[in-house]
Amino acid sequence: MAAETEKDLLRLRKRFLELGEKSYAQNLYTFTGFLSLAEQEVLWNACGEIPHIPVALYGGTEQSERQMARFGSPEEFGYEEEFPIVCLAISPAMEKFAENLTHRDFLGALMNLGIDRSTLGDIFIQGKCAWLFCTDKIADYICENLTKVKHTNVICKRAEGDREFVIKEPEEQTITAASERIDGVIAKVYGISRTQTVELFRAKKIYVNGRLNENISYILKEGDSVTVRGSGKFRYLGMQHLTKKGKCSIRVAVFR
Repeated sequence: MAAETEKDLLRLRKRFLELGEKSYAQNLYTFTGFLSLAEQEVLWNACGEIPHIPVALYGGTEQSERQMARFGSPEEFGYEEEFPIVCLAISPAMEKFAENLTHRDFLGALMNLGIDRSTLGDIFIQGKCAWLFCTDKIADYICENLTKVKHTNVICKRAEGDREFVIKEPEEQTITAASERIDGVIAKVYGISRTQTVELFRAKKIYVNGRLNENISYILKEGDSVTVRGSGKFRYLGMQHLTKKGKCSIRVAVFR
């Protein structure tokens, strides 16, 4: 279900509407594959046409950027159905001889297996190991066939519960900005100029709570999650106080 071109996105929109209507008509949960931020924006726009059908997003963790959509809700159906997401642990067969592999290395090895990008969620690197979120249907295939990443032989298996996968907590920071405007806060968080921040908006790389945001004057609200594609993600924790110079002392939680 991965989409790249405008034509793909229009086809994807139609698919979202079909899944939503199927869920509503048959009283069952329907799921998409993993969606990029751009695809999630198409989803939210499509949902404007079917406001009576509840939809939820989940990617395996709070930090996940690529997420799966589920149409339907426990309140509507009277039962719960978990997202068909599996976490796989990928580790070197012999750590002593393992390379320092990157996100691109792991993703490249997975795509070389000939599987669809929509079956793969986020990849988290920890040391020389990686944790991959994927659809339940593709998990066993990956475990059986992913044996090498670059020149490193690897072992891939289903992670045993939450004990194997420990997410690094976000780093809380206090910054000083002229206001709670999103452009100024982004500039301070990532140490870039306001001009560079404006370019990020023009390139449609700023998302707030999973939605594309093109308003550089947007005033951040406590709890807002901001994703800057290519740079990272942070949560806005709110303004603490005004400094003596009238600046805003602001707390953010930055995911590294």
